[in-house]
Amino acid sequence: MAKDIVVLFDVDNTLLDNDHVSADLKNFLNREVGQERQQRYWAIFEELRSELGYADYLGALQRYRKEYPRDPHLLSLSQFMVDYPFANRLFPNSLDAIEHVRKWGKPVILSDGDVVFQPRKIRRSGLFEAMAGQVLIYVHKEHELDDVKQRYPADHYFMVDDKVRILTAIKKAWGNRVTTVFVRQGHYAHDKATVASYPPADVTLERIGELTSLDLGVLMEATSGATQMKRSGTA
Repeated sequence: MAKDIVVLFDVDNTLLDNDHVSADLKNFLNREVGQERQQRYWAIFEELRSELGYADYLGALQRYRKEYPRDPHLLSLSQFMVDYPFANRLFPNSLDAIEHVRKWGKPVILSDGDVVFQPRKIRRSGLFEAMAGQVLIYVHKEHELDDVKQRYPADHYFMVDDKVRILTAIKKAWGNRVTTVFVRQGHYAHDKATVASYPPADVTLERIGELTSLDLGVLMEATSGATQMKRSGTA
C-alpha cells in the first residue's frame, strides 16, 4: 500500500452546496433589481464563464455595472456576495469527511475559480482552516497536474469531485496512481446525459458524508476499475 497519500477535494457541489448559493443570489437579485435585470446578470455570468472557463461572480457584476452604471443596488449586490455566510452551505458531514481522510494522508483543496471570490468562499466556509491552508486554485485544474504533484508529492492520490469530466481527465493523466471519487451532488452530477458520456469513476458516492464510512483498503482496491465501487443505490 502507498506510503504517502494526498486526498484532493473539489469545493463547489462537492464540499459546499454551490447550487444553493446560486439560488440565494438569484432570489436576492430578484428582490433588489427585478427579474429582468436578474436574468441579465446571469446571462452575463454565463458569457463570462464561457470565456474564462470558470465561474466569476464578481467579474460578472463588473460587466453588469457597465450596462447599468447608475444602478443604486450595485453596492448591496457586491456586499451580499462578499459577506455571504458560506459556512451555512457546507454539505452535511463535509468537515467530518476531511477529518476522516486525514487518517490516510494529507487533504488538499483542488479547485477552479477566480483569484478573489473563490478564496473568499473557501475562507468564509471554514474550509481553509479545515485544510490547514492546503488550498490550490487554478483556472483549469485538470491542466495543472504537474504543478499539483510538485507542490504535494505523493505515492497515491484520491480526487473527490462532482464532475465526471474532471475525474476522467485526471484518471487519464495519472492512471492507477489516482483513485477517482464521484460525488453525486449538484446539477452537474445529476445531468444524466453528461455523466453517461464519460467512463464511470472508480468510486461513486451519493453524498460527501459517505466518505466517512469508507476504508482506505477498500478504496485502493477500486483504483484499477476492476472492482468499481458504488454506494447508496447509485445507478
